[in-house]
Amino acid sequence: MTSDRIRHAGLAAKVTDAASAAALIRPGDTLGMSGFTGSGYPKAVPVALAERIEAEHAAGHPFRVKVWTGASTGPELDGAMAKADGIEFRMPYNSDPIARQKINAGEMEYFDLHLSHVAPMAWEGFLGHMDVAVVEVSGITPEGDLIPSSSVGNNKTWLELADKVILEVNRWQSPALDGMHDIYYGTALPPNRVPIPLVKPDDRIGQPHFRIDPAKVVAVVETDAPDRNAPFSPPDDTALAIASNILDFLTWEAKRAGLPPSLLPLQSGVGNVPNAVMAGLIETPFEGMTAFTEVIQDGMLDMIEAGTLRMASATAFSLSPEKAQYFNENAQRFRDRLLLRPQDISNNPELVRRLGCIAMNGLIEADIYGNVNSTHVMGSRIQNGIGGSGDFARNGYVSIFMTPSTAKGGAISAIVPQVSHVDHISQDVQVIVTEQGLADLRGLSPKQRARLIVEKCAHPAYRPMLEEYMARAAKGSYGQHAPMLPGEALSWHQRFMETGSMQA
Repeated sequence: MTSDRIRHAGLAAKVTDAASAAALIRPGDTLGMSGFTGSGYPKAVPVALAERIEAEHAAGHPFRVKVWTGASTGPELDGAMAKADGIEFRMPYNSDPIARQKINAGEMEYFDLHLSHVAPMAWEGFLGHMDVAVVEVSGITPEGDLIPSSSVGNNKTWLELADKVILEVNRWQSPALDGMHDIYYGTALPPNRVPIPLVKPDDRIGQPHFRIDPAKVVAVVETDAPDRNAPFSPPDDTALAIASNILDFLTWEAKRAGLPPSLLPLQSGVGNVPNAVMAGLIETPFEGMTAFTEVIQDGMLDMIEAGTLRMASATAFSLSPEKAQYFNENAQRFRDRLLLRPQDISNNPELVRRLGCIAMNGLIEADIYGNVNSTHVMGSRIQNGIGGSGDFARNGYVSIFMTPSTAKGGAISAIVPQVSHVDHISQDVQVIVTEQGLADLRGLSPKQRARLIVEKCAHPAYRPMLEEYMARAAKGSYGQHAPMLPGEALSWHQRFMETGSMQA
């Protein structure tokens, strides 16, 4: 029996099972899949497609596809299809461990790029042709419009560009999501691009639903499956110390710059430390705050309920399983406080610069001059991807990068002579924070930055090694603007790969 979530007669007539929908996908197709940080991704068709791919492989027939998404998805998509060896090419962000292993083994091509660039590059034709869009929605209106799910991501673009569309209508998603989205159809390519008419995080500039040509829809599949995000652990002492350093800095910066009690719009990466920052903000004098960010996390819902956060604009939820269930049960209470937008709006550099976002993101390692690696372990092994950190870091009011000072039980220092891969150049990195302290790098020369980062952020076990390196570099470097010893700058990484520790 067709769900009451599908209220358009023509699309209700296209309801089928996941296997039949997956049969419409051909080997070599490029698929635009919904999903962003484990929210709003299709959960039935990718599993059925993975089963079909496994059967084709067992029969000796090649079958792989290209997969484009908003960001990371869930085990039913990236995990199932990677396990079936069904993904030839993946972009723009991945956090699935099976897919990561295949990427790092050279068995899957991966294009990691700024999330704000994906939709424009797709429209510009740089990425190639899209054959099929597989998009989860929470409902279909009588007029045939699509009620978005728990993420928006690149769905608007996929629905417009794809030759064929497969819809998953997921009744697990709260019906109160209807009206919580702002889908802007005013973007255009140069030379026809015009300013985006958004000047406050809570401005509505679009419409609540996706438009779709019903003739493009080749199948509709009904599901009742939860989003699957990893649970957040309670913040440990290290996370709490990092959060405390950031909160002290924000309090100081607000006083120094004369910022209002609401600060400026917050942007935060995903994880335990950002959630600890959100929890800490509840206890500060700041009030009436807003967020203009990628994802709405547990801590932001807590801030809204505490009355500290007035509203949050994002492209997706990234909630722990417990908080996702809580949100579904209480979504009506959040309807006027949350907005989900396409990621080419939520991450748009024009808007980040205009609003003056306070950007807070994680890193894998930083070097003594403030260059940041947020994607690659030991320079060559991808962890997840750059995500939207660059969209916000280069354009925000202030760009903060945070990390524990060591990893692997102290075997790795997060502060190194030179990063093994550069995602954010020193000019885009203004503040570095560890549990040891905070380095405000604004207005400092390279050598000044180096002294401050080592003093404030490096772990005591590695600080003498860094100081000794800087002293020798000052004597033996080719130049004195940013002293460096090329033959030694990456020796810490080489030592870890050979011995399992960066310690000399």
